[in-house]
Amino acid sequence: MSNARHGSANSLARILGAAAAFAVLAAPAVSASDSPTAPTERPIHRFLAVEISPDAALVASVEGDSPVGGYYPLIRDLLIRRIDNGAAITVALPCGRVRECWPNSPTWNPDGSRLSFTLRMPGTHARSIYSVAADGSGLAKLLDFSGTIEDLRYGADGRLAMLATADARKEVGATEAGTAIAGDLDAKTPEQRIAVLEGGALHWASPPDLFVYEYDWRPAGKGFVGTASPGDGDDNWWTAKLYAFSEKDAAARVIYSPVSLRQQLAAPKVSRDGRTVAFIAGIMSDFGSTGGDVYTLPAEGGQATNVTPGLKASATALAWGCDGHLQVQLLAADTSQLADLGDGRTPGSVRPMWSGAESLGLRGAGLSTACPSAITAADHESYTVPPEIEVGPVGGWRNLTAANAGMTPAARVQSLSWKSDEFNVQGWLLLPLNAAKKMPLVTIVHGGPAAAAVPSFIGPGLLRTLLEHGYAVFEPNPRGSFGQGERLTLANVRDFGHGDLRDILTGIDAAAKAAPIDEQRLGITGGSYGGFMTMWAVTQTQRFKAAVAGAGISNWQSYYGENGIDAWMLPYFGASVYEDPAAYARSSPINFIRNVRTPTFVYVGERDIECPAPQTQEFWHALKALGVPTSIMIYPGEGHGLRDPEHIADRLARTLKWFDEYLK
Repeated sequence: MSNARHGSANSLARILGAAAAFAVLAAPAVSASDSPTAPTERPIHRFLAVEISPDAALVASVEGDSPVGGYYPLIRDLLIRRIDNGAAITVALPCGRVRECWPNSPTWNPDGSRLSFTLRMPGTHARSIYSVAADGSGLAKLLDFSGTIEDLRYGADGRLAMLATADARKEVGATEAGTAIAGDLDAKTPEQRIAVLEGGALHWASPPDLFVYEYDWRPAGKGFVGTASPGDGDDNWWTAKLYAFSEKDAAARVIYSPVSLRQQLAAPKVSRDGRTVAFIAGIMSDFGSTGGDVYTLPAEGGQATNVTPGLKASATALAWGCDGHLQVQLLAADTSQLADLGDGRTPGSVRPMWSGAESLGLRGAGLSTACPSAITAADHESYTVPPEIEVGPVGGWRNLTAANAGMTPAARVQSLSWKSDEFNVQGWLLLPLNAAKKMPLVTIVHGGPAAAAVPSFIGPGLLRTLLEHGYAVFEPNPRGSFGQGERLTLANVRDFGHGDLRDILTGIDAAAKAAPIDEQRLGITGGSYGGFMTMWAVTQTQRFKAAVAGAGISNWQSYYGENGIDAWMLPYFGASVYEDPAAYARSSPINFIRNVRTPTFVYVGERDIECPAPQTQEFWHALKALGVPTSIMIYPGEGHGLRDPEHIADRLARTLKWFDEYLK
């Protein structure tokens, strides 16, 4: 289940029944006058993609204003900026500046003279590819395609590759809204394949029976490497292997298979000389939420080497530097780090390059680097510094943009560390400025579980609203999270809700020692895995006086047969629910539902295939039958994570109203 701050990829939910029927099970409407956020409040300007030109003269970016409380902009622009003076050109798109006319995946050709990008046309899953000159002129269509296109990449020879899904029925990724649950659920799903654009048409470079998740070029016409798995792409990433693909005949050859169910693969990168492939491997609960150790192996296949064994940090992104060295982005407790791993073949050779209490490339893209200058570009932010694009050598960056200048939250931020069982756990405590008297505390549990609460600007939305209304906020990173190496990330295997809840509760104790917290007014909330933990927590303790669970899981046993990504549970439970039902039962909130006294508001997207709506309905129905104050909202048409600004605003208003009613 994905973290709300990270993406994920998965497909059709296996639910029997009409999901649309759940939309009528709604809580009473919240009027506009109840909204805690004025509609004129300045939105955060977000940078969804950042790419520096090979000559380090220009930066291309896809960007736009986020809806209040949301992340993804509805209106998105493609801009090209000069690095020397920041002058910007907005590329005129054929469909104008309208909702779902969305550019994506900007990539420079090898000499930096032209920029290519994909364009989604409103109301469709189809894509076109366009190219524009570096000065923004000469817009040219390269391809129309009846399906999705992701991850454009130029090879050294100037040819353009991509990941393409012909006749796609939905957007790529399990966090996207699923298709209607009707018809033949065993029907073959479209596969995402590597393709090369040649003569105005696509030449397929991977076989039709494999869904390719990530890929990279190999030099000298040797094709590609990539992670892939047969069948439904949404459901099978957790068993993906690393392949070499022959561009000549689209043949695939396995060059690395995971050593266990608890090793997922991500971020394959081919060295500049073509001899070595680097990748990140470890237990991961979601595609797009990356963390683990760094491995390398010969590009032709052979023995893989863990080059970061025992590292007390999680690798989140990789790149081969201009000097041929392997570079890694790390999450190390409360800091982001960049490190040099040398030639990538020597275990333990980790040379620090930079460290800071901020996030680089929040969506997991990492740095974009120009060679041979080694000038880099990325978006960056922290809890108190809003997003901007920065450029420069590693550690010597300066802001190229000032889109969010003047935005400052009225908050104090503190990194907390505490002991829980044998683990040293880290989290974030956020406090209103000038807080003198005891405050109610709301704990926000991140999704995943393999993810982390990381510094993200406190802009308009839930965090800022809670702080402005006098709440303290606690964001823990309990066992199962990224940030302290594989030992911590693996520590919740076959133990969902038990050790991680102990970590959270002892963290709340630490927060109460660090700030004037009223322990009689504690609330808890979260989405996805955080929604499960919210549902679970109120069945295990009476400490919380109010709860809000988003896209939660109330019954792991029924969930196994309802969701569209059941393969993710095998690494964590060790067996299917049909083989070991007891393992699932001991972590199911519904089995302890009679313990609940906490008033709980629950919500979910109608077409969520990661955490289907019946899970939320089941929890709400039980509380209602038992006389526990509860309310439910199932947002029509939404997937795993709300996108419609009206739904986002409604969720924010309901959440604040719920906490105010029961904590104040």
